[in-house]
Amino acid sequence: MAHDHAHHHDLPTRFYLFGGKGGVGKTTLAAANALRLAAAGERTLLVSTDPAHSVSDLLEARLGAEPTAAGENLWAMEIDPQADAQAYVEGIREDAQAAVSKAVLPALDRHLKLAVQAPGTAESALFDRFTRIMEWCPQRFDRIVFDTAPSGHTLRLLTLPSMLGAWVEGLQAQRAKVNKLQGMWRSMAGVREPEREDRVLTRLRQRAERFAQARHRLHDESVFHPVLQAERLPIEETARVIEQLRDTHIPVGALYVNRLWPADESSAFVTERVAQQNEYLAEIRERFARHELIEVAQSARDIVGRAQLDALAARLSAPSAG
Repeated sequence: MAHDHAHHHDLPTRFYLFGGKGGVGKTTLAAANALRLAAAGERTLLVSTDPAHSVSDLLEARLGAEPTAAGENLWAMEIDPQADAQAYVEGIREDAQAAVSKAVLPALDRHLKLAVQAPGTAESALFDRFTRIMEWCPQRFDRIVFDTAPSGHTLRLLTLPSMLGAWVEGLQAQRAKVNKLQGMWRSMAGVREPEREDRVLTRLRQRAERFAQARHRLHDESVFHPVLQAERLPIEETARVIEQLRDTHIPVGALYVNRLWPADESSAFVTERVAQQNEYLAEIRERFARHELIEVAQSARDIVGRAQLDALAARLSAPSAG
């Protein structure tokens, strides 16, 4: 894998993945970063998976499943992981129908119904969608910001190239054998039937190639930004994800420490709150010393709408004070 790191620096960062548990403000920070990139003249696409559609509210634009213009050099889209999982499984079913005998279809359907609910499916579907979106860059867009990265766990599964590759190869070999036998029977019987089963193979091969391509680009052209708050659980979560990402060779960029309370001498409560936060902040600075930290002050109110988002974007692009 060492050779991959050698040319990493020749390629620009094209993909920005924001990760972190729900409620730490990663959607807002991803949106602010997308604005920052767009303002720098980059054709930027912000991809949101936030079910609350808060990106639509932040950008004051009606977003859907296709990129929608949301300002100069800025486009945004919202994907629904649950609907994607449904469509993803439906695609698998169509492929399988062509490939399996009618007798096993009911069992297959039962299995796939469960699969839609399975925790990994939405994430696989999401990653599948991410890999397709990545293909739009750099032709349609210069930069793509994802407001939610797949978990370190999923990314790690998908960076084991051997697994998916070997699986597809095995299936291909099996299918090829079946096709050959069927072909022999057909020619003996004098029947010419189109090879519709090969659609399955082609789709699998395309998926394997797309995943491999995405994997290389995640190494060479991506950065993962953990978002956390100065609190116990987010700290542990961030440490765990960084640990998982070490194996994936996806560069970890700056950590965004969000929602920092301002010091206020007039209130004992706030003083205590800030003191505790500073203890956690000291721990974050120590534990994540190898990473750049971007410390973001808590806004007095939740960030809603474009003006506040613009202000935050400006704050992020200014070199951090202190």
